Amino acid sequence: MAVSLPTYPVSEILPPLAQALERGNRAVVSAPPGAGKTTLIPLYLLDQAWRGDGRIILLEPRRLAARAAASRMATLLGETVGDTVGYRMRLDNRVSAKTRIEVVTEGVFARMILEDPELSGIAAILFDEFHERSLDADFGLALALDCQAALRDDLRLIVMSATLDVQRVAELMDNPPVLESAGRSFPIDIRHRDRPGTERIEDTVTSAILDAHASEGGSILAFLPGQAEIRRVAERLEGRLPASTLIAPLYGNLSQAEQDQAIKPAPAGARKVVLATSIAETSITIDGVRIVIDSGLQRLPVYEPATGITRLETTRVSRASADQRAGRAGRTEPGIAVRLWHAGQTAAMPAFTPPEILASDLSGLVMDMAHWGVTDPAALSFIDPPPAAALKEACSLLISLGALDSQGHLTAKGKTMRGLGLPPRLAAMTLAAALEGQSKAACEIAVLLTEQGLGGNDIDLDDRLRRFRSDRSERASAARKLAERLARDLPKGTASPSPPLAGPILLHAFPDRIALKRGAPGRYVMANGRGAELAQTERLAASDMLIIADLTGRAAQGRILSAAEIRLADVEDVLPETIIQGDESFFDSASGQVRARRVKRIGAIVLEETPLAKPSGEAATRALAEGLRQLGLERLSFSKSGEQLRQRIGFLYRSLGAPWPQVSDEALLDKLEDWFIPYQTGVRSFAEISSGGLMDGLKALVPYELQRDLDRMAPTHFTAPTGMNHPIQYDGDEPKLTIRVQELFGLKTHPTIGGGRLPLLLELTSPAHRPIQTTRDLPGFWAGSWSDVRADMRGRYPRHPWPEDPTQAAPTTRAKPRGT
Repeated sequence: MAVSLPTYPVSEILPPLAQALERGNRAVVSAPPGAGKTTLIPLYLLDQAWRGDGRIILLEPRRLAARAAASRMATLLGETVGDTVGYRMRLDNRVSAKTRIEVVTEGVFARMILEDPELSGIAAILFDEFHERSLDADFGLALALDCQAALRDDLRLIVMSATLDVQRVAELMDNPPVLESAGRSFPIDIRHRDRPGTERIEDTVTSAILDAHASEGGSILAFLPGQAEIRRVAERLEGRLPASTLIAPLYGNLSQAEQDQAIKPAPAGARKVVLATSIAETSITIDGVRIVIDSGLQRLPVYEPATGITRLETTRVSRASADQRAGRAGRTEPGIAVRLWHAGQTAAMPAFTPPEILASDLSGLVMDMAHWGVTDPAALSFIDPPPAAALKEACSLLISLGALDSQGHLTAKGKTMRGLGLPPRLAAMTLAAALEGQSKAACEIAVLLTEQGLGGNDIDLDDRLRRFRSDRSERASAARKLAERLARDLPKGTASPSPPLAGPILLHAFPDRIALKRGAPGRYVMANGRGAELAQTERLAASDMLIIADLTGRAAQGRILSAAEIRLADVEDVLPETIIQGDESFFDSASGQVRARRVKRIGAIVLEETPLAKPSGEAATRALAEGLRQLGLERLSFSKSGEQLRQRIGFLYRSLGAPWPQVSDEALLDKLEDWFIPYQTGVRSFAEISSGGLMDGLKALVPYELQRDLDRMAPTHFTAPTGMNHPIQYDGDEPKLTIRVQELFGLKTHPTIGGGRLPLLLELTSPAHRPIQTTRDLPGFWAGSWSDVRADMRGRYPRHPWPEDPTQAAPTTRAKPRGT
């Protein structure tokens, strides 16, 4: 179909893009904000011969951007969304048999290709705003490249971005043509306004908005790190702007209607102040905005594999994001961007926002890869490979949920879980709850936890569940329909006789986050050993036990974001296997000793305990080893020879590397099972630790074939020409020998260790043992500065020999006889 397109900066690269896709099947497009790539490129490709009747899929990072892009393209065609151009997302689809351009969110595309690896009926995939580097985008591109290489060499792949690490993307795609569009349509005046160190960001943003509103015309877009800051700025602006200026928040938790309201142009004669998160950085145009206020901050999720917790961290934006934000001011006319940091700080910002794949829970990715038939991520083309620690944790979780077997392949249960399209924990929860006749409630809870803001933002999930069920908004209705569809796909169990509560159902998803109150109200310890807390004013703070669905913050004390009340009886009924009873030894940090007890526990939560007699044997040693991990290696008292042995081994590791072992505090704490526990059997306190056992354990870390070389490579002493033995010091950066200079007379080569490869640092002393010279080249010292040292020392120590040529003199430890 012939399409008459408006002229934008990106228009200049459309013909060469068409030529590139005629000759090949891949291209990279770099176009600054306002260039028109999101709207014009998909429409232009409609008329290409290679498309035939195939659909064009345009990927967008967010639902707001997807709806906005589809709406702009449909308007240019004089149609409504759902005709030639439509969109597809989790809770909202607008497509028809006539649709040839589908704008989809990145997560939806990943499911599309996983369900249909050949991408039947699809002619081209356009990855828009790829610089955001979401996990779904990285995975989607890896799958599309795999599909193109193995099944669909006629499939066109185009990666597009406003700010893009072009070289890395091009290399990943085997260096296809790279097309760069001209810059933004209108100039932007970038100004800086430094924020005082003691001033809250919302106060600085408020002041900047008021000043810009008073001195400049046009609407204002202010970027803030999160919803809380947006709310506080809105409160501060209330009553301080004219009634004709509208204040419009814009963030992910808002309904579609509220988001659409924020991006609509202000009514005639009015102005608008839009308070937005990073959601407004890309792919949307807010008509009338010519002033951007940039806080320079963003809130990013950071996953910690060791705890299974994803926390939100406020960080500086990247330079690429700062450019994206400033570009919003020049979309429709010349604009102004006010950056709330010193101009010199821009250079210190990272070039790009870190890819999500490096700081995410990878359990869903691992399950999807297994469905694709891949157990090793190296088999797919990722720009940044998934981190090994997060992969290992993801595999362990999926195996524990019964989704993967030991070889990393999907089980029958895993296939059912993956088909639900939920995070693995929640998928496992809905399956287990369905067998108990609670599928509907479980699916409602799963939707609540994956769609932010539904049912409000209360921590108590039972309260949110009640509000969600009675919410008549369009978004809530769509979410309930999704929950109903999920429930229909689950096995049917015996109906529950009483209305289900959230807590017992959540046990199936988060057994490691069962939490028991400790100390003050609102403070809990979880089964995984981590702490968690909520405000004492929260109703749940009075609960003895909780099941925590979401929390943030550092591992030692997370802040609870959503939870439900449970009883011990719920755990006994739903997960009896998590309650363990038995005898155990443990380290009592208060007394510094190992004790024994009979306990009833859920992971790290001790429910009941009875003291037992003092433990002995390996169990006692293992408990003391845990004490070492808690308190540090400084609690050990190495003998003088033991400390020197550790320093000698450490020197060889630093100088020669493996297989000589690393013996730093961190390394030794990691290897207590190898060198401490086997050589300290039965010790129950630090006072009982054998120094000889410590030394034997350190020797055992040295591979057997190297043990005989230890004394040769790093000897304890140096035998001087006089026959005297002098200790070599290994406690510094390099081994050092302190020796009186007269004992080295006659020595023509420099003393070495490490099989002759490593020179000793010589600290030469006077007869009074005071340093007179430090050298790593004894022959050079004899031939050079010795004459100056000799001249100085002869007067001070006349009774000691100071020969002109020390290489020909006899070594000595004595002074000259009297009278000579």
